[in-house]
Amino acid sequence: MKHLAALNKYFWKYKFRLSVGILFIIISNYFGVLAPQITGFIIDFVQRSLPGYVPLENRRSYDVLVQEFINWIENIQLQPLQIVLFSGALILALALLRGFFMFLMRQTIIVMSRHIEYDQKNEVFDHYQKLDATFYKTHSTGDLMSRMAEDVSRVRQFTGPAIMYLINLITLIGMSVFFMWKRDAELTLYVLSPLPILAITIYIVNNIIHKKSEAVQAALGSLT
Repeated sequence: MKHLAALNKYFWKYKFRLSVGILFIIISNYFGVLAPQITGFIIDFVQRSLPGYVPLENRRSYDVLVQEFINWIENIQLQPLQIVLFSGALILALALLRGFFMFLMRQTIIVMSRHIEYDQKNEVFDHYQKLDATFYKTHSTGDLMSRMAEDVSRVRQFTGPAIMYLINLITLIGMSVFFMWKRDAELTLYVLSPLPILAITIYIVNNIIHKKSEAVQAALGSLT
């Protein structure tokens, strides 16, 4: 991990794009976790209108914005069909807002990674120009080109998609678990129980992919 510290100067250089991108990720996931709560409200509303309905002992917990929407719905006294239509329209609006902020987070973090890739390739090329002829006689040209193309590209995958998806995953899981725990702690534990097995599986698959990627890079370096 200490080798990744060399990337800190790039993150600092593009700190505005990175910070704004993280903010967009948080906002996008916030809108994402609101939609299931609206769906839960609709299901509860329909169930309450059925004959023989028995209320649950524990009242469903909602986010502040969702609770404000429910209070507004109850105050204006709409017809059942109108409530369902309004709720459906809100779910659609939340999906559009989430998609919009997902677009913005890609336009900030992914574009930042492209700038970092451009800077790194320029640094590598400048370093190549400073090397003497002896170096080029003892090193394969294909390997040098592979370093500039493949290695820098893999670094870009870390500074862009990897960071974006990692922050997105942490934010989404954090928000989801928070609202799930407020709703039903025991059920949340059952849902999260397979995650350690999934993490181990991902680790094994990642090692396999890494070895194959190293083999491809070695093959590219031996072409010339």
